[in-house]
Amino acid sequence: MVRQAYERIAAPVRGFRKAAYSRISAPVRGLHQAAYLLAALTLASQALALLRDRTFAHTFGAGQVLDLYYAAFRVPDLVFALVSSLVSAYVLIPLITSMGQEGTEPVKRLLSESATFLFAVGGVLCIALAVFMPQFLALLYPGLAGSVHQAEFVLLARMLLVQPILLGLSGVFASVTQVHRRFVLFALSPVLYNLGIIFGAIALYPVWGLPGIGAGVVIGAVGYLAVHVPVVAGAGVMPRFKMPTFSLMSSVVQNSVPRSLALGVNSFTMLALTAMASRLGTGDISVFTFAGNLEAVPLSLIGSSYAVAAFPALSAALSQEKREEFMKILSTSARHIILWSLVALGLIVVLRAHIVRIILGTGAFDWNATRLTAALLAICVVGLVVDALELLFSRALYAARQSWRPLAYQLATAAFTIALADFLIMKAPGSGFLAALAGVLKVSDVPHSSILLLALANVCGQFFLVFLSLVALRSVAPGLSRTLARPALDGMLAAVAGGIAAYGVLLASGGLLPLTTLAAVLAQGVAAGLAGLAAAAASLYLVENEEFLIVANALKRLVRGPDNRVPVLEPSAEEPAQS
Repeated sequence: MVRQAYERIAAPVRGFRKAAYSRISAPVRGLHQAAYLLAALTLASQALALLRDRTFAHTFGAGQVLDLYYAAFRVPDLVFALVSSLVSAYVLIPLITSMGQEGTEPVKRLLSESATFLFAVGGVLCIALAVFMPQFLALLYPGLAGSVHQAEFVLLARMLLVQPILLGLSGVFASVTQVHRRFVLFALSPVLYNLGIIFGAIALYPVWGLPGIGAGVVIGAVGYLAVHVPVVAGAGVMPRFKMPTFSLMSSVVQNSVPRSLALGVNSFTMLALTAMASRLGTGDISVFTFAGNLEAVPLSLIGSSYAVAAFPALSAALSQEKREEFMKILSTSARHIILWSLVALGLIVVLRAHIVRIILGTGAFDWNATRLTAALLAICVVGLVVDALELLFSRALYAARQSWRPLAYQLATAAFTIALADFLIMKAPGSGFLAALAGVLKVSDVPHSSILLLALANVCGQFFLVFLSLVALRSVAPGLSRTLARPALDGMLAAVAGGIAAYGVLLASGGLLPLTTLAAVLAQGVAAGLAGLAAAAASLYLVENEEFLIVANALKRLVRGPDNRVPVLEPSAEEPAQS
């Protein structure tokens, strides 16, 4: 009787759970459909990331504790770039695509040897770093390493070394998820990751201090990995321990070493900028990181969504020698990225103070930190377009098996960025340039405004990198630059129209409500943002921008349902390559 009652209750639950999983694990086909879905799910992930940052800002403020956390995080970032990226989805997706035609066994062997290689090489490096972590941190951050939190700082950095191994293994699994176009599950990974970090900050930090946040990061990384396990198991390619063979791993590493080194160079650049920031003053690492995290929201929504959705299609097009198809997919993705990044740029520059006050302006995060973060955000978001394009262009070069070019360009960019940052830090404060920049961004009276120079150097470096990538893509996508001129012009027009409209609303409503509460700031910011979006949309409609019409028709079909009378500008699911 009891068992029968249990079965009556449990059976519907199991059925609901199975149906729910079937829905979120269903494949998504079509470039725009996948990109819009990824953007929507990425929005949820980024909302949690902003909640994470708000939790940090409220609890710690822009002070030494948060500086220590972000400084420690740069070390596993470098490990991930150097080791875990050797077997990342960039390299594995093209191989899985080609090997999958021969059955599951070759793919399973590839994943097994890749995972074993990751544990072996990454484990040795992480153990070595853990042993010498006190000396390594003292070399990078002499001021931070001598703080009263030194012991916790070292322990936190050691705990975080678990993360690159887990995320590297997640990359191996995620390659299968992307090949099977299970983009919903792919986008859920960072949601679980951020939930783990928030849990560490709220529940574990009060008990264990800084190591508690590290434990939350590890928990989040485990969740990041776990979401891909059902797809890999369902595909019959679950990896197992297998001694790597030279014949297979040499082809993987040969293709991945350039990308791994390129990522390593980028991580080294950020590590160098963070080390410079640690010497400028307490809290500078925190505000610098916060501004970058805020810029990462539109970057993920726009750049990552299209880049992730396009990469499997780009790889498939080149593997089948369909170069015209490759060009169409790359151009379509780049045009959308440029247009929507420029629209976001115009609105964020105008509403930067509102954004920072709404998301970070709480608890221990004071007014000077708010103003300085807003100024940094204005500089960072200028590079939004090129940051987003680089996510796509690098994938296009890897799909074209031109892996060494991004490495060479990253090396040149790193040298340019670090040299420019060092020059600006040394020379600009005495030349009046910093005062002029701080004056334009309205932070002349805020201490530590020199941090603005590091953000400026980083943005200049990203422009330089995209220019080099565009030059390289001429060999596989000739004429690409010409196809991007129209969305760039339309996007600038929309950015100006949206920015003016948003600023007009701010001026008109400035005396209506005192901006002393979160509700008032939120209401004014939302009103200005909606006005800016409406003005941007109107300008794009008037110039008959193609990308805008695609999105407008997609939204119209979503609201009204299928309508055969509406011309379909977006390719069908059966013809994703014609995007």
